[in-house]
Amino acid sequence: MIYQEKFKIGLKDIWKGKEVSNRAILEYLENAAAYHSDSVGYGINTSEETHLSWILLDWKVKVIKRPEYGQTLDIHTWSRAIVKCYAYRDFEVYNENHELCVIASSKWLLINNQTGKIAKVQAEMADKYQSEIDKTVFKEKEIEKIKAPENYKSSIIYEAKRKDIDIIGHMHNLYYLDIAYETLPEEIYQQRPFNSVRIMYKKEIKLGDIIKCNYSYENNKHIVVIQSQDEKTLHAIIELK
Repeated sequence: MIYQEKFKIGLKDIWKGKEVSNRAILEYLENAAAYHSDSVGYGINTSEETHLSWILLDWKVKVIKRPEYGQTLDIHTWSRAIVKCYAYRDFEVYNENHELCVIASSKWLLINNQTGKIAKVQAEMADKYQSEIDKTVFKEKEIEKIKAPENYKSSIIYEAKRKDIDIIGHMHNLYYLDIAYETLPEEIYQQRPFNSVRIMYKKEIKLGDIIKCNYSYENNKHIVVIQSQDEKTLHAIIELK
């Protein structure tokens, strides 16, 4: 089942000039995924009844042609596979001329809201998503893992604020990209937009947590590693290219 949703690019969604930002792209994709889950009975609107929520684990995004302010985007998304407690979801983003602008893949984990523990996807639930097992946007079906660099060029300290926290009490996934941008040296920050975005989420960040964000550059990729201040807990790794 391929689910479709349209979004119009607004003022807050653009960066320098008129082009849509990577953050806005992620927000559109996230909302399209949420609306799809709503439509099959396993979204935000029914979470109090099902006691289930999807937690995002990975993003892999490639921008092919960057849309601009005022354009209406047509987002296609589908469940690519559901395995035990995991779901893989792909996306295609088209502009008003029906040109493919963005492709993306993601990985999600199902949890029980009451216990906070991992939940297995039951057959009845999986059937409603009608996975498109032969339709993929990247050659690799499994999203590759990211390794943290051994050395860093710079770092910043950040404390999670109320504005960062989502409905389940964790830092919302979009803010990890915001923090990654804040971590970039100024000359690198001004090189935006990056047309390849990879985010691997590992451990949730909660209100008041103080985190250390380390920047490195390896293999033509700008890498931001978000850790606890004592560097004992890895929260996320972001790659930009």
